[in-house]
Amino acid sequence: MNRIDLEGRVAVITGGARGIGYSTAERMLASGASVVLWDIDGERLEQAQASLAQPERVGINTVELTDEASVQAAAQATLQRFGKIDILVNNAGITGGNGPTWELDPAVWRRVLDVNLMGPVLTVRAIVPAMLKSGYGRIVNIASVAGKEGNPNASHYSASKAGVICLTKSLGKELATKNILVNCITPATANTEILSQLKPEHIEYMRSRIPIGRLGEPNETAAMICWLSSEDCSFTTASTFDISGGRCTY
Repeated sequence: MNRIDLEGRVAVITGGARGIGYSTAERMLASGASVVLWDIDGERLEQAQASLAQPERVGINTVELTDEASVQAAAQATLQRFGKIDILVNNAGITGGNGPTWELDPAVWRRVLDVNLMGPVLTVRAIVPAMLKSGYGRIVNIASVAGKEGNPNASHYSASKAGVICLTKSLGKELATKNILVNCITPATANTEILSQLKPEHIEYMRSRIPIGRLGEPNETAAMICWLSSEDCSFTTASTFDISGGRCTY
C-alpha cells in the first residue's frame, strides 16, 4: 500500500461503521490521520472502533444524517474533541430496493433522497464553516455510476446520486478560492453489505456491465478517496472520478 500523507489531519467519514467507509478509515489511519466515524448504527460503530484499535485517534458518533440537529451536534462533538475537521467523506447511503419507477412507493423515494442527497447537504452545512475558519478542507462525496447512467429499476437511487454529482460541482465552484476542494467518486457496484438491499438479478445486471468482470472492493475505492483527501490533490475540484472497472465511458 502506498502511504498517502494525511499526517495530522482529522477526517469525518459518514457511514463509517462498514464497507467503503470502514476501509477508508483503515487507510486514513495508516496514512497518519485521525478519523471520526458517523453512522446510524451505534452497535456497529462500537465494533468498528474496537476493531480499528487506536482509540486515541478514532472517534465515533451515532448520527441520523437526515436530522439537522443530529448532524450539528456530531460536528460540534468532533470539533470539541479534535479541534478541527480537515476532511469530510460523505459516504453513507442506501439503495431503497428495486422496482419500476411507477411502482416505487413515494415514501421510499423520499427516504432515499433524504439519506443520499440531503445527508451530504446537512454535513456540508455543519462542517464547511469550520473549514473556512481554518482555511483548509477536502470534501469527497461518494456518488455512483448510476448517477451518470440511470440504472433501470433504481430510478430513486440513480436520481439521488446524480444530485450528489451536481452538488459536488456547485459546492466545488463556490469554495474554489478558499483552499477547500470538493470532488466526488462514481464507483461501480462494490462488494459491500449494501448489496443485501438488492435483488440478485439486479446485482448480476450491474456486474455484467463491468468490463473487468467483477465487483469493486472497498479498499480500491478507499485508495482513491485518500488521494482526493490529501494535499497532493491541489488543483482538482468540482470534479467526478470514475472507479468502475471500465463501465463508465464519459
